[in-house]
Amino acid sequence: MAMDSFQTIFEASALPHQTAQAHETLKKMDSNPPFMSTYKQLLKTQPSCSHDLASVEECELPLIDLSLLYTENASRCKREIAAASQNWGFFQVVNHGISSELLHRIRSEQVKLFRQPFENKCKDFSADAYRWGTPTATSLHQLSWSEAYHIPLCQSTDPSKHNTIISILTIEELAVSLSSLAHLLGGVLAEELGGDGAYFERNCNRETCYLRLNRYPPCPVPGGLFGLVPHTDSDFLTILCQDEVGGLQLMKDGRWITVKPNPSALVVNIGDLFQAWSNGMYKSVEHRVISNESQERFSVAYFMCPSYDSMIESEAEKGIYRRFSFREYRQQVQEDVKMVGYKVGLSRFLVGGA
Repeated sequence: MAMDSFQTIFEASALPHQTAQAHETLKKMDSNPPFMSTYKQLLKTQPSCSHDLASVEECELPLIDLSLLYTENASRCKREIAAASQNWGFFQVVNHGISSELLHRIRSEQVKLFRQPFENKCKDFSADAYRWGTPTATSLHQLSWSEAYHIPLCQSTDPSKHNTIISILTIEELAVSLSSLAHLLGGVLAEELGGDGAYFERNCNRETCYLRLNRYPPCPVPGGLFGLVPHTDSDFLTILCQDEVGGLQLMKDGRWITVKPNPSALVVNIGDLFQAWSNGMYKSVEHRVISNESQERFSVAYFMCPSYDSMIESEAEKGIYRRFSFREYRQQVQEDVKMVGYKVGLSRFLVGGA
């Protein structure tokens, strides 16, 4: 990327016609994290991710009507959920029992939260709750152009853990609804394997699961950057409520495809733990979010996680993965990110592997 392209961006953000005091006032009011100044050196010295963000095919994920679970077509519906988890690792659900009114409410709360001045967000929330960018990034390929607010469900009703701008009642209502849906889907997938569907009720509860509110600000970098770097999820199951802007992409048959947003559907994807628990039957698929030059994107993700001491083990006669705890898995991921700069994942836990 030409140096003068980045120089133009930096100069445009310098507000040369305003006094220093006015500039400082605007900075304090700005809700966007200081991506350009924080990652200025990376942006100047490294090429953008444009070669990784080439135009890809847009597709619609398998769409599953969950109302069929309560009809004579229940068995077919369960098979469709399992097939999508095997072949795609992703699917969409409609008639999921979560009202559009609740989803509109949480979006409104989310917008209000992220519209606060950046200084307020840093001051009012702990580093564990409010996160932005990628502090450890040494290249643009490791940088996520996004900000997020993490809400452990064990804290969702504690007023001391939230800024007063967030409606605790709305967060709690959404958490309860998504938790119920996640347990329903987990039970179906376990049943289709012939496994223990009650495992998730015992091990994945409000003490271990969490919500993440995401915002992807417009990205002015020529060629674009990742809104969220390519990754797999380190949980059992993720449920995503996304807006109409789009940007989610997943790896399918060795190539990236763009997920067409469906306003009436929720997106569900398999995480690493379910891939191991199912002995590789259900696929934890690499996915990413692409930044948008002019539009911001919002999403809410629910992560179904077990307790740290829960053991992940397939009931198959010949397991692909060795038995491990969630704690051990998380520690290995953190060590890999620190040592090699990225998550290695399940390959660390293959039988006979490293």
